Amino acid sequence: MDDDPDVSALLARYLAGHGFRTSIAGSGAELDLALGNGPVDLILLDLGLPDEDGLIVLRRLQTHGIPVIVVTGRGEPVERVVGLELGADDYVTKPFDFRELLARMRSVLRRVQPEERPASPSLRAVAFDGMQLDTSTRRLTDRQGCATALTTGEFALLCTLLDHPNQTLSRDQLMNCLHGRDVGPFDRSIDVQIGRLRRKVERDPAYPQLIQSVRGVGYVFAAAVRQK
Repeated sequence: MDDDPDVSALLARYLAGHGFRTSIAGSGAELDLALGNGPVDLILLDLGLPDEDGLIVLRRLQTHGIPVIVVTGRGEPVERVVGLELGADDYVTKPFDFRELLARMRSVLRRVQPEERPASPSLRAVAFDGMQLDTSTRRLTDRQGCATALTTGEFALLCTLLDHPNQTLSRDQLMNCLHGRDVGPFDRSIDVQIGRLRRKVERDPAYPQLIQSVRGVGYVFAAAVRQK
């Protein structure tokens, strides 16, 4: 969705040429209507909407479980961090190259298709530190037996960590697994996503024991993992 009808129409034509069916929404209200008209696989969200702040829309979209790529002219690092904190799966700033956007869309969609998800553990359920992840339903059960919702990015990141327990993974490796691209020297988005995931799996996110930082390198999932 984008508040500029010319940009929306041009992008829709480009995506249609690559096999995508698209719906255009120029406001938060129009997006709500589009979501009620049928299943949606991916949302491209512009933060500069005429009727509602895009970050509020992004927060609301988390209840739908639909992957979101933020596409916006707001390129400041703080905007990127906030967007990722609120659950965006990727963040593209304007002006952007259509080919790059298409590649990022395909990368996100691959992560939500179980048959193509290379990062998923090989068996259906994985237990760790009193929690359990069902990889077929993306259901995370916490230590009290309650379901914990995961965004697409959080699920892919957790699967990657569970596939490599007690192994140090660099930021480059994690970014490649999640986005199919290397992390840039100033791209700390993986750190933001790690922080989000810690709040859902750590006993005390302020003092993480499961997802530990390896200074100057990346992260290690320091727990025994049992596949069922």
